[in-house]
Amino acid sequence: MAKYSEELDAMFTALADPTRRTVIHRLGHGPASIGELAEPLSISLPSFMKHVRTLESCGLIRTRKSGRVRTCALNRDRLTLLNDWLAEQRLIWDASTDRLEQFVTGDSDTGDSDTTHSREDS
Repeated sequence: MAKYSEELDAMFTALADPTRRTVIHRLGHGPASIGELAEPLSISLPSFMKHVRTLESCGLIRTRKSGRVRTCALNRDRLTLLNDWLAEQRLIWDASTDRLEQFVTGDSDTGDSDTTHSREDS
């Protein structure tokens, strides 16, 4: 995943802002125009466009212009990259907490089933 470091950094930086997370959340329901996305937010259109450009530059959204209307849509491939990284982190932390639980409870799974059977048979 090291080769994706710069891409992930840009996406996490973009997602650090609540306005941009709101845009991503809204686009999860389907494409929307710039006007539709900006309407519920209490910021100027030029400020909002900076957020759109940030999301677009890191690849989280795509925009296309048809006439005077610019429509935004999620780039689900980029979300997959984020999800893959998070899944990898989840595995690491799950393994760490499993080892911690074994240490705390004194459970040591040796995997030696023959020893277990011979004790049970006695």
